[in-house]
Amino acid sequence: MKFKLEICVDSVQSAIDAQQAGASRVELCDNLFEGGTTPSYGTILLARKYLQIGLNVLVRPRAGDFLYTDLEFDIMKRDIEMCSRCGADGIVIGMLNSDGTIDRERCAELVRLAHPMSVTFHRAFDMCLDPVKALQDIIESGADRLLSSGQKNSAEEGSYLLRDLVELAGERIVIMPGSGINVSNIASIAGITLAKEYHLSARKLIESSMVYRKEGLTMGNTPGYNEFTRKVADQDKIKEIISILKNL
Repeated sequence: MKFKLEICVDSVQSAIDAQQAGASRVELCDNLFEGGTTPSYGTILLARKYLQIGLNVLVRPRAGDFLYTDLEFDIMKRDIEMCSRCGADGIVIGMLNSDGTIDRERCAELVRLAHPMSVTFHRAFDMCLDPVKALQDIIESGADRLLSSGQKNSAEEGSYLLRDLVELAGERIVIMPGSGINVSNIASIAGITLAKEYHLSARKLIESSMVYRKEGLTMGNTPGYNEFTRKVADQDKIKEIISILKNL
């Protein structure tokens, strides 16, 4: 079986590194420590300039839940138009109603607006009430792909629900496991789920090149945040995971 590997990145450089390591596609985001938000216009434009592989862009106006106001929904529509102008191959969206069901009507509107770009429904699915009904609603909205951890904190924990979703979906939509996938568990997850696409970040921590570092001052209040380290795509990890998938 031929697998596709999507790497979640939050910079143009990490997108380039993922491409060089052999990834099939990237999901371009910002603020990954908050679960991801829409990246800047400049980031999308330059990612498109330097990538020959697939470029999907997260369209998420803020961190937190997936119940959006009319104003936030309008922001999402404008961001989709920007993604189209920048030449993105696809967008990544997800919206819920307050009762935990899929906001199918507004998702379908975004799918229509995004055409001919592909549409992935993201892990908002993992926060929904009924995964079977939600899968059907997402399919009916016109989305091409569902990113999910099987309603658990990691795809490894949710692998058996993911297997059921793959079977239920058939050829109607691609089920793409994601969250916590790494070198040590990719073979097991692939063996259980039988999915054809996988989503992961495969990052490493690097130190800032700053020599002078102001003591006692930070730019944010996020616990554990350090201005002098950052995470980037790790080519070696990506290559190893690709090798594992090829040998399954």
